[in-house]
Amino acid sequence: MRMLHTMLRVGDMDRSVKFYTEVLGMKLLRSTDRPEQKYSLAFVGYDSEDKATVLELTYNHGVDEYDLGSAYGHIAIEVDDAAKACEAVRSKGGKVTREAGPVKGGTTVIAFVEDPDGYKIEFIERKAAR
Repeated sequence: MRMLHTMLRVGDMDRSVKFYTEVLGMKLLRSTDRPEQKYSLAFVGYDSEDKATVLELTYNHGVDEYDLGSAYGHIAIEVDDAAKACEAVRSKGGKVTREAGPVKGGTTVIAFVEDPDGYKIEFIERKAAR
């Protein structure tokens, strides 16, 4: 078994695809429009679906906002340099919600950004090889 994807409901498909591809550097892997069923899908990720876990963005036609609830946490992405990743997001109009720095009680450097629908994305800085 392996994890295939995580699905996020989005309020504007074009806006979300633009964020994940242009701001976070993912690739649009495939998309499907189902007008009769009133939904559209876009799969984005850093590698092909046969090699990596990806995100499934789901737009339910006519729904432009969701209550994220209190159970959702975040998506985690490994980066070489969390501060530089935050600056890249900020320079492309993205929102940084926690600047790069050590996790509470530890040494791992993390940061948080937010997608256009309010989903949190954690950057975890890759530890140097020893």
